[in-house]
Amino acid sequence: MTSEKESLNQQITDNSTTPWWLKIWQQQKENIKVLAIALSLSLLVRVFIAEPRYIPSDSMIPTLEVGDRLVVEKVSYYFHPPVAGDIIVFQPPQQLQRYGYAKNQAFIKRVIGLPGDTIRIENGLVYINDQPLTENYIAEPPEYTLPISVEVPNNQYFVMGDNRNNSNDSHVWGFLPKKNIIGRAIFRFWPYPRFGQLIN
Repeated sequence: MTSEKESLNQQITDNSTTPWWLKIWQQQKENIKVLAIALSLSLLVRVFIAEPRYIPSDSMIPTLEVGDRLVVEKVSYYFHPPVAGDIIVFQPPQQLQRYGYAKNQAFIKRVIGLPGDTIRIENGLVYINDQPLTENYIAEPPEYTLPISVEVPNNQYFVMGDNRNNSNDSHVWGFLPKKNIIGRAIFRFWPYPRFGQLIN
C-alpha cells in the first residue's frame, strides 16, 4: 500500500514539474517529424523535379487559357535538350529584364527554333530551315514579318506564343538562352474539364 502511494506521489510530482511545452512536444513529436519530412520532400520535389504553375495571360491561347494550372517538370532537360514543339516555362532573358521584368517572373511559350535552325516569318507562315511549319495549335496566323532568315545561336532557342498576334516572344526580344529554362509544361490539372496531358 505504501509503495502504491509513493508511486502515485512520484507521478504527481513528475507531472507537476514537467514544463507544458515539453509535454506538448512529447505528445506531438511524431506528428512534427512527419510534417517536417513531408515539407522537406515537397521542397525537394518543387526545386528539382516538378512544380505547379498558373497561366496569367492569353499569350498561349488556344492551347492554354488564363487561369489554367499546370505541372512543370524539371528533370528531362538534364538528359536531353528541348525539342521543337515543347511548351516551356522560363525566366525572362536580360533583354526583358532591362524593360522591368523581374528575374523570377516566369514566362511560358512554345519552342519553335532549335540551335542551328534558321527562322523566317512572312505571309502568315513561320519557316524553319526554309520549310513552312504546319501549326494547328495557333490562334491565328502571325500578322507580322521577319523576312530575313536569322540563325538560332548555340545553346539558345526561338520561342513563340500560340496566340501569335498577342505574345511577347522571340519575334520581339530575340533568342532565349538555355540556362533560363525552368522546365517543360506536361500536364494541366485545372480546370477539370480541360484536365489532361499537354501534347506538343
